Amino acid sequence: MGRVTGEEALRPQSLMLTFLGDQVLGRDVCVYSGSVIGVFARVGVGEQATRSTLTRMVNRGLLRRQREGRRMYFGLTEHSETVLRDGEHRIWQTGAVNRHWDGSWTLLGFSLPESWQRQRHDLRSKLTWNGFGPLFSGLWIAPGEVDVSSLVAELGLSAHVKVFRAHADAGMDIGAMIEETWELAELAARYESFASRWQPWQTELPEADDALALRLRLQAEWLRVIRQDPRLPVKHLPDDWPAEGAEKTFRAVHTGLTPLADEAAGRLLDLVAVRTRNDDSTTPPGK
Repeated sequence: MGRVTGEEALRPQSLMLTFLGDQVLGRDVCVYSGSVIGVFARVGVGEQATRSTLTRMVNRGLLRRQREGRRMYFGLTEHSETVLRDGEHRIWQTGAVNRHWDGSWTLLGFSLPESWQRQRHDLRSKLTWNGFGPLFSGLWIAPGEVDVSSLVAELGLSAHVKVFRAHADAGMDIGAMIEETWELAELAARYESFASRWQPWQTELPEADDALALRLRLQAEWLRVIRQDPRLPVKHLPDDWPAEGAEKTFRAVHTGLTPLADEAAGRLLDLVAVRTRNDDSTTPPGK
């Protein structure tokens, strides 16, 4: 498969989740490990890395094994279905442009002992992933209503965190606050880089067997970009904000690739129906 110019490395697990969301989610099927290895080879992921990723995801409760004769197939768990439904909603329903902000903000304040450096790092990382930015050192803010109760409980910090819903005063310069709180230039650069990498594929089609792998990379890259976006209200962003253009590129390339990708999937993927009992969960992938 021809490489996308300037593409960034994608983690095998991110690719795997995207692949499963595309081919398995909602279909009550499992996919043969050899099929996965073949597709991932076209994305540049070697056989050993693919097998290791399958094993790690089984151990983390993200995949289930199902043996059929001498072949091992992999399907989704309840946990992975939840993760994939969220990603599906983020791509196709929520989108990259927040035009329907209700004017509210979620404020999260925390105070941790100075010695809790690891807990502080983990909390900040989780908050960033969930769209928060640091308004002040111990006060973080995100647009709209964000439920962080499970996040805080998971980290064991419920006693150290306070969460509020708020609206800004009429005289507040929200645009300036956004520029001070979030790295807008970095976020815009991600959208611009994505668009520049994928625009050529709006007018160019790959070989049939490469279309499935190319669509897989397209979706995985796009999900990575939008998951790093806190979905700030577009009316308070610069007029030339590139998210909408990048999203149009994503959708156009996805539409163009889909007929070839679906045809390739029908030929290249070995799928079987899910059985209720999971046999032999200890056998290594593909053995």
